[in-house]
Amino acid sequence: MEQASHPSSINTVQNTSLSLEQQRENFKKNRFIAMPLAGTIIWALLGACAPFVSELTITWLLYIGTGAIFYLGAGLSYLTGERFFAKKATENSFDRLFFVGMIMSLMVFAIALPVASIDHTTVPLSIGILAGLMWMPLSWAIEHWVGYFHTITRTVGIVVAWYLFPEARVEAISAVIVAVYIVSLLTLERRFQTIKSR
Repeated sequence: MEQASHPSSINTVQNTSLSLEQQRENFKKNRFIAMPLAGTIIWALLGACAPFVSELTITWLLYIGTGAIFYLGAGLSYLTGERFFAKKATENSFDRLFFVGMIMSLMVFAIALPVASIDHTTVPLSIGILAGLMWMPLSWAIEHWVGYFHTITRTVGIVVAWYLFPEARVEAISAVIVAVYIVSLLTLERRFQTIKSR
């Protein structure tokens, strides 16, 4: 999707002038790596910190770190060329769907918080799964398997790691998430380069 180089409203194409299918085709041209790159960095840091801090500290770091993924991703988007908040020449319903999906995932944290107050060891399990849900609508929107793979593999892997490594849950779950992110990033970048070469 081409982005406006200046904040002029001249020649701005309104959403109503393009069909949903045309908007989807424009949306599919995005790179989509800023947010998963941010997630990879944050979860790698959380996993690396976990053995050296108290359980209370890592619990707070999980909340703060996962909350910071969006802001880090927004910053990285200017390095990856995605530029989240740049004025675009075309308003796109699928851009809004992406952000609505992200907000939906954040709203489900309302379930994680009360459960965590009963058992704080559930935090990496619940946050790890909930934060990965937004990949499902993304996969549908771009008509590519990567989002389905990400959510399903991440969810199953997190649950398995939570049961298999009760003494190192944050480290194990972080490793699962980072591994899934790496596969997803490579897949998204390969997909983007294929689109560019057409």
